[in-house]
Amino acid sequence: MARITLDNLAHSYLPKPATDEDWALKQLDHVWGDGEAYALLGASGCGKSTLLNIISGLVQPSRGRILFDDQDVTHAATAARNIAQVFQFPVVYDTMTVRENLAFPLRNRGAEAGYIAARVQAIAAMIGMEAELDHKARGLTADAKQKISLGRGMVREDVNALLFDEPLTVIDPHMKWELRTQLKALHHQFGHTMIYVTHDQTEALTFADKVVVMHEGRVVQVGTPEELFERPAHTFVGYFIGSPGMNLMEAEVAGTVARVAGHEVALGAVYDAPGGRVQIGVRPEFVRLGAEGLPVTVERIEDVGRHRIARCTFHGVALNAILPEGMALPAGEVRARFEAGAVSVYADDWRVTPKGANGEAA
Repeated sequence: MARITLDNLAHSYLPKPATDEDWALKQLDHVWGDGEAYALLGASGCGKSTLLNIISGLVQPSRGRILFDDQDVTHAATAARNIAQVFQFPVVYDTMTVRENLAFPLRNRGAEAGYIAARVQAIAAMIGMEAELDHKARGLTADAKQKISLGRGMVREDVNALLFDEPLTVIDPHMKWELRTQLKALHHQFGHTMIYVTHDQTEALTFADKVVVMHEGRVVQVGTPEELFERPAHTFVGYFIGSPGMNLMEAEVAGTVARVAGHEVALGAVYDAPGGRVQIGVRPEFVRLGAEGLPVTVERIEDVGRHRIARCTFHGVALNAILPEGMALPAGEVRARFEAGAVSVYADDWRVTPKGANGEAA
């Protein structure tokens, strides 16, 4: 297990990067705690796998350092970093049995036969492959092979970190929830530092202690699932986390009021007038449809089982609201009101901190 420090880290696949767009990873300065479970979350191409491969040693960064605890491993070989990595597509030895595949990392390090046998049995139970232990890997389904890869990554107890690069892509949907649960149980049992790359917010939010949200090569927020939902630090976090994501509208902000297309919205806090492009954001869970607020047009209602989603527009801008079970829309003109304290303010996509009662930042 290790604390992982990213010190002034940046990377470009070009020999002479000249512009901001030339960098696959913009400057990163973060410390990830020893024994915590992190998810790297973001859209395809945002730099998640690049960062994971830098941590594992498969890619050398263009700039900066990687430290495991206080040891600089920036130029250390992958084998010297004492990590286990599971890739998106299964990597198994087809000529070996499932048992031999799972045992390979331990045998390669000279572990005792009794310990290997016990550990393999425990991991096989965890991934649901006890009945296939003596079957050759050749001929198994893709999801079965990926379970072997997961098991081989988890079989060692002495690693500095376990790295997972979208490991459930080829897993049958019915197995995904079970394997995520087992990975989380493994983390709680052994306390490994885990980093899990995914573009799926459900995987990230159910697996990780903290989610590292990446956008266009930058880490835009590191936080618990609750923090990402309640206080998105960047408009991308608000949009990407949640289903539907946060509603965003251009606005003018001063004091306790935002003006949106000529209408006033109460902010529930005091703000200095921010510069740049200003938007307000509110999650659909905190939008109430009724007789007060912004006049909206209800385009359609979607019933998703546990609740309904009202798809509305306001001056041509999409505005979504979660309707409580059994709620009927009012007759005639429909208006949207935002719950007090649930509105965030953004300037050039970054969240603006409101002022406290004494004029200091809250």
